[in-house]
Amino acid sequence: MRRQKGFSLIELLIVVAIILIIAAIAIPNLLRARIAANEASAAAGIRTINTSQVAFSSAWPAQGYAPTLTAMGSAGGCAPPLVTSACLLDSVMANDPATKNGYLFTFTGDGNVPSGAYQVSADPVTPNGSGVRSFCSFADAVVRAQIGALAGTCPAATPPLQ
Repeated sequence: MRRQKGFSLIELLIVVAIILIIAAIAIPNLLRARIAANEASAAAGIRTINTSQVAFSSAWPAQGYAPTLTAMGSAGGCAPPLVTSACLLDSVMANDPATKNGYLFTFTGDGNVPSGAYQVSADPVTPNGSGVRSFCSFADAVVRAQIGALAGTCPAATPPLQ
């Protein structure tokens, strides 16, 4: 009688089935973790913009809040900071609209000088893919979240993010 070397077809099929079962359990958890990370990044981006607006209005009180995200960036260089390039945001966030970690950030100023109001929103680029919640904030610097609705329509009465 000859002895076989290697694995039988049944053994290989069992191993493949076990790997597929493990993958079926792990992949949805991985996707949920990515969505949670994207949402955390979007909320942090909104907070960064709020903080930058406070710093901008402190540095240029006659101007008030920055009229655009670009004005808080570094388009014209950073030495010295200017009202048109304050160097308060990184180059990704200083675009209007900006896309970062699966979220689209839009900014709307009130157009007045000195500016006393603005709205910033972050909406998932792919709803239920890159994120589930939309975020928004006004000049009160409270970050608000909505599920399913676009943050561009986020009313001031929306409960703050916990």
